[in-house]
Amino acid sequence: MSVSIQRSFKMFTFRNALRKSSKLVATIHSNTAFGQQQACISTGPQQQHGTFYEFRTYCIRPEKNAAFLKLTNEKINLRTAHSELLGYWTVEYGGLNQVFHIWKYDSYSQRAGVRAALSQDPTWIEDYISKAMPMLTSQDNEVTYLVPWSQVQMPPKEGGVYELTSFQMHPGGPAVWGHALQAAVSVHANPGYAHLVGVFNSEFGPLNTVHVLWWFESADERAAIRHKAHNDARVVAAVRESVTYLETQRNKLLFPCSFSPLK
Repeated sequence: MSVSIQRSFKMFTFRNALRKSSKLVATIHSNTAFGQQQACISTGPQQQHGTFYEFRTYCIRPEKNAAFLKLTNEKINLRTAHSELLGYWTVEYGGLNQVFHIWKYDSYSQRAGVRAALSQDPTWIEDYISKAMPMLTSQDNEVTYLVPWSQVQMPPKEGGVYELTSFQMHPGGPAVWGHALQAAVSVHANPGYAHLVGVFNSEFGPLNTVHVLWWFESADERAAIRHKAHNDARVVAAVRESVTYLETQRNKLLFPCSFSPLK
């Protein structure tokens, strides 16, 4: 083989190897970018501890509503001896003959231990469960976490009403809609508006759902604040941004029970 042919062959081999290495680098960069994009879409601020809140909603037979509340008021101590109750409310608007309550747990293993202990507690079963269950038509629960930028804040005083507003957002999680939702919630919590109790993101139950718990001095104060918000340019702008990610929303007005820690 002549020298010129050998040189051409070597140059061809070198160029071919260079093309392959360039394609490999491009593929690595592409995969890395795609992985980062996937991570951005599928993740958001992560839960940093195991504490979670179980939301429970019970529907009561209309004719048993008063009896159920009386029994629960008398026997709730049997239940709170096992785990922490955050709040217990009757639903005034947004649902009929319902109670809503929130229980706090440090971990799933703690909750499992609580459920096991309750199932072996004869006083709880005989004095409450055996009497309360026939009064109900259905039970539902969700597991939620506080969003990273929220914590439970007690109301400034007792005697008000609560609103639970639930937003089901587009799939993708807080990385997609978290910033817009936080802005909309925060602007509603400005001085002169509502008192924010907590913001909870669903883990089990309807996914991509955020529950916001508010406190007002009265239902009339809530109505006045809503009217004021509709004329506030900051609120309107934040809401318009957040609703682009919204699937559905609903709310309930809640009255705290006398034994509720959150009153």
